[in-house]
Amino acid sequence: MKTKKIKIALLIAFMTAGSFVKAQSVEATADDIKKAEEWVSELNLNNAEKQDRVVKVVATHLSTIKDWHNTHPFSTVPAGINPLDGKPLSDLHRQIIADSAMPSTIHEDLMNGLRKDLTEEQVAAVLDKYTIGKVAFTMKGYEAIVPNLTAAESAEIRKLLEKAREQAVDYKSMKEISAIFEIYKTEAEKYLNNHGRNWRQMYSDYTKKIKAEKAAKKKE
Repeated sequence: MKTKKIKIALLIAFMTAGSFVKAQSVEATADDIKKAEEWVSELNLNNAEKQDRVVKVVATHLSTIKDWHNTHPFSTVPAGINPLDGKPLSDLHRQIIADSAMPSTIHEDLMNGLRKDLTEEQVAAVLDKYTIGKVAFTMKGYEAIVPNLTAAESAEIRKLLEKAREQAVDYKSMKEISAIFEIYKTEAEKYLNNHGRNWRQMYSDYTKKIKAEKAAKKKE
């Protein structure tokens, strides 16, 4: 149900996007330049010009999404209900609507700028920094919960999580980033159900196993 609310919020975003002012060119802040330099330094590019370009692309994007977020608070989106259940949209959903109305060129500038100088593996490494490694972390969760996860299942789930990661880099707060990942996690679980698995049962079995292990450790 939580994911459905987020989906409808994103749908509303496309309908309300026209009410927002276009994003202006934003100059990267010192803090965002420093963060970008730290992230990019880990790529070991060994090319000063290339490194400077990538730092500028990342820092500009960080500052742009921060500026959009700060100038488009949730209150700029009228309070309303989720047509799926009639419940009021939360402040988080309204903030996602506001942030998702950001011009698509901002995301395109980031991705095109990264791909100009980086390999796909390096691009992924940068996106992981934005999302604090949620792809790898979430994959470990599925590997622990799903018995004998197949290569095909793993590949499909990873593909969905990588889509979540790229979409999530346009959001400022971790609550928003997590909400974007929830959309794709639901898609992953639906995929498993449609291919002979029972997600609810697997998750229940996993939680029982973890509780039993914790209880056993207390007795030691």
